Formats: sequence, C-alpha cells, structure tokens
Amino acid sequence: MTIRVKICGLSTAETIEASVAAGADYLGFNFYPKSPRSISLEQARALAAGVPSSVLKVSLTVDADDRTLDGVVEALQPDILQLHGAETPDRLVEIKSRYGITLMKVIGIAEPGDPELCEIYRDSADLLLFDAKPPKSMAGALPGGNGLIFDWSLIAGHRPEMPWMLSGGLNAENVAEAIRITGAEAVDVSSGIESAPGQKDPALIEAFIRAAKAA
Repeated sequence: MTIRVKICGLSTAETIEASVAAGADYLGFNFYPKSPRSISLEQARALAAGVPSSVLKVSLTVDADDRTLDGVVEALQPDILQLHGAETPDRLVEIKSRYGITLMKVIGIAEPGDPELCEIYRDSADLLLFDAKPPKSMAGALPGGNGLIFDWSLIAGHRPEMPWMLSGGLNAENVAEAIRITGAEAVDVSSGIESAPGQKDPALIEAFIRAAKAA
C-alpha cells in the first residue's frame, strides 16, 4: 500500500510544481481569510492552471456561506471541498446538493471522545480528516495549521466507515511513526513543510512526501 499525501496551503507556482514532482496526490488551497496561507480567488484561478488532472485539488474553507463557496468552486474547480469549521451534517447535505463535489469534513481531536464525532457525518461526508484541536487556552488559534500534534493513540483503534486522512503537526521526521501508530493510509501537511508561516519550502515538501511514501 502506498500512502497518499496531501500538501496543503499552497500559494505559489513553484511549490505546486515541487509538490507534483515529488508525488503529491492532493494539493490544498486555503480560503480562510485569517490564515497566513489564505489565497484570493484570482490567485486560485492562476494556480489551478498549473495542477495536472492526475492530482486532486482541495479547497479549505471554514463555515463558508454559499456565496463564498460559489466563488471558490468557480475559481479553483476543486475536486474536494474541505470543510474545516463547525459545519453540521445538514449543512454538508446542502453543500453536496448545491455542488455535487466530494466533501471532506475535518474532525478536531484532543481527547478520547473526539473520534466518535465522525459518526454524525456518516451519511453526509465522503471522507474525513483527523486534525489536532487547538486548546481553548491558545488565543487566536486557527482551526488547523497550528503545528500541533494530538495523541495518535486516540484514533489508533478507530476505524471510520469512510476514507480518512491524518493531519496535525506532521513533518518528515514524525510522519512514519504517525502512520505506524494510527494506521493512516493518507496524510496531510501544511506547517510542517514551511520555513515560515505560509512560506512553503520545496526541499521540505520533497522530504515529507518521500518519508510518507516510504512508511
């Protein structure tokens, strides 16, 4: 089995090219304005042109309204909508009905009961992303991309009924161990391949993908 890799928060043609060359399976584009990785619709339109059809484009939004999603879908033409907020199962059904695009729901993990939250999305999401839930004490924390690791043993025995990815503080040094403990078949990275917040490093991208694929 080859591990699938998602490189998230891309904002330049150079890092898209590096990700594709290194073997990324998914490329993520952030449309959450408070994130240092956020891009405009104009940027998305230009960047999307450089993504080969063999690699899936993923749009990241947080509790976005229809107008925002309309713009994202038109500009990026995403293969997957990653929903990183408090979207309810009913909201997912609305979004799926409106766009007919694969939906990925993010589930924040911090304590033993959190993995069970995915059960409510069983009939509305197509795949899940387990990410570290920022602590309440972390003022101004983003919903994701904070470089935080959660206790991987919390999901080690948890097997959702749909495909899922692992995220949260992953980097080239720890991704193999994370895969070994959780049994993840797909991993997602953002801050772990940056030289500074929002600044992706082609060398770190290549190292991460190599480490994940070799796990």
